[in-house]
Amino acid sequence: MDPYLLQGAKRKMIETLRNKGITDENVLSALEKTDRHLFVESYLWNRAYDDVPLPIQCAQTISQPSTVAFQTQLLSVNKSCKVLEIGTGSGYQAAVLGAMGAKVFSVERHVELFVRTKEILQKIDPKIILKCGDGFAGLPVFAPFDRIIVTCGAPNVPPALLSQLAPGGIMVIPVGLGTQVMKRITKSMDGVVTEETFGDFVFVPMLENKSKRT
Repeated sequence: MDPYLLQGAKRKMIETLRNKGITDENVLSALEKTDRHLFVESYLWNRAYDDVPLPIQCAQTISQPSTVAFQTQLLSVNKSCKVLEIGTGSGYQAAVLGAMGAKVFSVERHVELFVRTKEILQKIDPKIILKCGDGFAGLPVFAPFDRIIVTCGAPNVPPALLSQLAPGGIMVIPVGLGTQVMKRITKSMDGVVTEETFGDFVFVPMLENKSKRT
């Protein structure tokens, strides 16, 4: 992609995000640093910085930038955060979190998508740890996590993920069937869990994967 066109498209995207209420400068900076076009097929590059979801492998989508920014803003990430992402998909959200300095662990259930995305992320941010497995189970071997972000529509808040959230931690998860409600779940230092809601969204569904982990 032409560098001048790339910078122009990114500037326009950031302006759109500001107009949609994204105020966290760390989030905006991370999205500006992350080349979204690298996570989609080349025939979609001319739309890569539009605020729209785009198709990827396995009948999945890369979320629109405003949704990525909104979830990331709710997550309140800092450089010391250990973050678990459920639903790697294209790898774009993981790369944005990595650009914020977080230590990122991500789970993808589709083997084909996992293999492709792992190859992409190895080139962009090899520090991201990517696993193929069941998102409902999380990654207990690496727990606890300071932050957990779920980028697919969950029918409920998986108990395993809640148990892997560290005291003082935050989980952002869309919950519901069909249309989901975005929830921010906070666990206090003494283990008390509180929930906040932030409007309706539509994500691909979170599905169980009983295959062997990678």
